[in-house]
Amino acid sequence: MESLWKLFYLLEPAPVILILTAVAVTYGSAFRALNYGKEMERNRDLSEASITLDRSQALMIPILSSCSLLLMFYLFSSVSQLLTAFTAVASASSLFFCLYPYITYVKTQFGLVDPFISRCCSKSFTRSQGILVVVCTGIVTAWLVSGHWILNNLLGISICIAFVSHVRLPNIKICAILLVCLFVYDIFWVFFSERFFGANVMVSVATQQASNPVHTVANSLSLPGLQLITKKLELPVKIVFPRDLLGGMAPGGNSSDFMMLGLGDMAIPAMLLALVLYFDHQKSRDSAGVLDISSSKGYKYIWYAVSGYAIGLVTALAAGILTHSPQPALLYLVPSTLGPIIVISWLRNELTELWEGTKPNLNDKSRLPEA
Repeated sequence: MESLWKLFYLLEPAPVILILTAVAVTYGSAFRALNYGKEMERNRDLSEASITLDRSQALMIPILSSCSLLLMFYLFSSVSQLLTAFTAVASASSLFFCLYPYITYVKTQFGLVDPFISRCCSKSFTRSQGILVVVCTGIVTAWLVSGHWILNNLLGISICIAFVSHVRLPNIKICAILLVCLFVYDIFWVFFSERFFGANVMVSVATQQASNPVHTVANSLSLPGLQLITKKLELPVKIVFPRDLLGGMAPGGNSSDFMMLGLGDMAIPAMLLALVLYFDHQKSRDSAGVLDISSSKGYKYIWYAVSGYAIGLVTALAAGILTHSPQPALLYLVPSTLGPIIVISWLRNELTELWEGTKPNLNDKSRLPEA
């Protein structure tokens, strides 16, 4: 009974905000992926819209992820500065990808003139794009200098959204292959890796801090303000929240501890959400819009998937509190998201259609409303 009382810690600010953030990012990633795909459809530019995974690629992802995990487990200290530099570039480009639609919206709403200012690599750049590049670079630089967890989360969320928009699943069949493989991958590396490698590989890699190349350069040049630059960085491959956020305190740690959730635990379910959101969109092209949740056959699949994701995430956090040990989030997220979609589509006689997938119709540009 005493263990069950510990579940009330889920009502503390840190876990509540973590859950709300993860659900919002997962749905937002799927929604951005839908809009990005429709932009490419209108421009007849599907070749650059995304990478659509096939069966062999879906099977290779867990294998390549395992190799990367082992590489970082054994050689992280040797490659951490290079990894930080690569992450900084990826974060800046992802942040640009996420913010640019809002710039475009503001320009359209207010009729702002946005002249071209330069041309590079066969592409022209407008003034607003140039300003946005400077802003994104400034945010990444601030993260490199301070290592603040809010900036870490902002960049991690941007990477998640960009990834889901550019790497897609064609149908539930490929989705199921990928999710089941990653389900096994997550369980092995969290629960069983210590038996083979002497330590929990997943937890060790997730909690390691990378050396900051900015601090290294500043130190070698004896630049002023060196003490203001953090030596170690949390890479934006996870979102983190202090356990004492807003005065709360989750069990099992002190005020310097963080609750964390890996980007994969948002991005992988978000790929499923993006798939069913596109399917919902295909089914409701003649209706008011994507966000109309009423349907002749009941609620749209996206809401079952989002609800399942929230339930699975809460279950994963509860299991971690009750067992006092790290949990493979996909152990709970895969059944809670993929399961309802398969069952409900089977009951609606739509499983075959979802299983094989639908292809975008490039000749149907006039019927592509904005989401």
